Amino acid sequence: QLKLRISLPESAPVAEKIPVEQTAHGITRSDDYAWLRADNWQEAMRDPDKLPHKIKTYLEAENDYCAEAMQYTEQLQEALVAEMRGRIQEQDEELPVLDGAYAYCERYVEGGEHPIYYRTDRSFDHAAGKANSNVGDKADHNEELLIDINSEAGEHEYFSHYLVEHSPDHKTLAWSCDTSGAEYYRLFFRDIASGQDSATVIEDVESAAWANDSTIYYTRVDENHRTSKVFRHVIGSDPAEDELIYHEKDNRFYCDVERSRSGKYIFISTGMDTQDEVWCIAIDDPESKMQLIEPRSEGFEYSVDHWVNDTGDFFIILSNCDEAKDFKLSVTSVNQPGREHWSDFQAYKPGCMIHSFEVYRDWVMWLAVENALPAIYFVGSDGKVSKLAFEEEAYSLGLDAGLEYDVSLFRFDYSSPTTPWQTWEYDCATAQRRHLKSQVIPSGHDPSDYITRRVSAQSHDGAEVPVTLLHHKDTKIDGTAPCLLYGYGSYGSSVPAGFSSNRLSLVDRGFVYAIAHVRGGEEKGRDWYEQARFAGKVNSFHDFIAAAEVLIENQYTASANVVIHGASAGGLLVGATVNMRPDLFAGVIADVPFVDVLNTIIDDSLPLTPGEWSQWGNPIESEESYHAIAGYSPYDHVEAKEYPSMLVTAGVSDPRVTYWEPAKWVAKLRDLKKDSNPLMLKTNMSSGHYGKTGRFAMLEDYALSYAFALVVTELPAVLTAD
Repeated sequence: QLKLRISLPESAPVAEKIPVEQTAHGITRSDDYAWLRADNWQEAMRDPDKLPHKIKTYLEAENDYCAEAMQYTEQLQEALVAEMRGRIQEQDEELPVLDGAYAYCERYVEGGEHPIYYRTDRSFDHAAGKANSNVGDKADHNEELLIDINSEAGEHEYFSHYLVEHSPDHKTLAWSCDTSGAEYYRLFFRDIASGQDSATVIEDVESAAWANDSTIYYTRVDENHRTSKVFRHVIGSDPAEDELIYHEKDNRFYCDVERSRSGKYIFISTGMDTQDEVWCIAIDDPESKMQLIEPRSEGFEYSVDHWVNDTGDFFIILSNCDEAKDFKLSVTSVNQPGREHWSDFQAYKPGCMIHSFEVYRDWVMWLAVENALPAIYFVGSDGKVSKLAFEEEAYSLGLDAGLEYDVSLFRFDYSSPTTPWQTWEYDCATAQRRHLKSQVIPSGHDPSDYITRRVSAQSHDGAEVPVTLLHHKDTKIDGTAPCLLYGYGSYGSSVPAGFSSNRLSLVDRGFVYAIAHVRGGEEKGRDWYEQARFAGKVNSFHDFIAAAEVLIENQYTASANVVIHGASAGGLLVGATVNMRPDLFAGVIADVPFVDVLNTIIDDSLPLTPGEWSQWGNPIESEESYHAIAGYSPYDHVEAKEYPSMLVTAGVSDPRVTYWEPAKWVAKLRDLKKDSNPLMLKTNMSSGHYGKTGRFAMLEDYALSYAFALVVTELPAVLTAD
């Protein structure tokens, strides 16, 4: 029998109160736990060992408290990890990506945490069983090892690789990695023939794009972790001599670089939530000056790609110009890139939110969302628009665009809460769809054992909030089932109704897994996002509460059995919601939660703050914004009342949601709450926003959260598990 309970130690860590006053707009607030923010936080982010002793001691005490409280679930956590690992195909081969004379490939080997990248001759038949071959078997398969991330990770406790890009002449590999979790990536250059990295290392690189065989453009993060500069590096030269191509002076904007699929342009984009500006550089003439596509202006968003074929030389632009709130596609000559020359490529369709687009020689395709469901459209030179159709009630799509330009084939990924990921190939010229690969669940999975539903919850103002449900066909829908309700609802980021094998560990034990597509995302178009900006942010919280209530009303669950889960800005969602309706929930899982909103958004020295003002408002300059944020900031609304059981996580190296936000929140909750329910803080002392790295190591984070959810809902089926 598994011992399933949370056993709270006799005493919990108590954070010292050291009041710090802050005055803005004539209002003075006192913060008892401001000391948890280290004065040297930037240094500690790069090197967690530099964290001041007092703060480190407190965080470690909280970790010890969490470990002791959850000790009786250790067997359950081990069982959960084993289950989730059993659903991962350990020896797996991704589909090859064709480029020139080569097929670029990625594989996982048994026991490997990270992928291995290699290439073969383009002509090699990868469908003929190559997934079982050994790396380095060049004689049989013409395999050429590019990089083994497992070897590079070595003994690093944290290792995240980001960029793995070959040069246009296929001789050099640019790759980057971060070993702290702070997202300071180092960029390396590897000679593919010898397999050796050059002595050149560029520090703190965010994005990079090859121009030609000898030139690469890249962005670097500054001392405030913002990508404000774009450089050009010539392979073999000293990075200290790299030319500064662009410097963004407005600290609200972030820079990015990208190469067009046509291979003709480098695009330098600088933007924030509600403004964009794009410059282009002709690759064939690296000495040419940057050309501005269209100047930035308030509320104007756009992105650009290059389209050249027998009919002409154009830029395709995705934008919200001409009041196209849900975005539209425009076209213009490369010689006249300005907005006054744009004409409709595809006319605006209200309610059809275009999220992204891809350009090929004879085709343009885009991924859109209509009524919280994704759709893929494409059009050829004849102007005929086609749409791919799908049948399930809720599903997720992704475009797998590839590298080559002059092709009629593209790939897309499909999944639903019940259907594992599938990759398909579609031929735009023949309208033929071909299945290429399905996600394999080694321990077994029958989609017919599960039920997916899409229900609607009416929010406080009448808005209809989509809720996606997944449960086992044998789960009784009579109000007795526990439920994990997930949400995000910020930055226009939509939560896809896709497949996750990890969730099955809850669903197979009788849970209903629910996703609330609350306002703040773009599941129902741009207006769905706009309704949760600035003072409208409270709509997200009301939507989330409405989602929980409709699940209870329809007997999918009961109030004593609902656990809510949110991460990052989703942590704000659950933090504000539990302040408003603590009676509605059995538990809260808040991963790296953005809960100290007012203190963060009023501090322009923090990495993300200036760029966030277009989302939340600027409380430094605007008293209205100050009051709006103060009206819902979870940390500022902790009260002396009863709260449900809570599991909170943080990362010392996190540059997105700094560790002290969840730490302060937990300290204040523990001081004020009037209940004996578990409240636990687990801080990863050696990683950042995304927790542990490696496809197996990260399962430990899931197991802790799922064990918490299982225990606080007291699911009978778990209590008798072997």
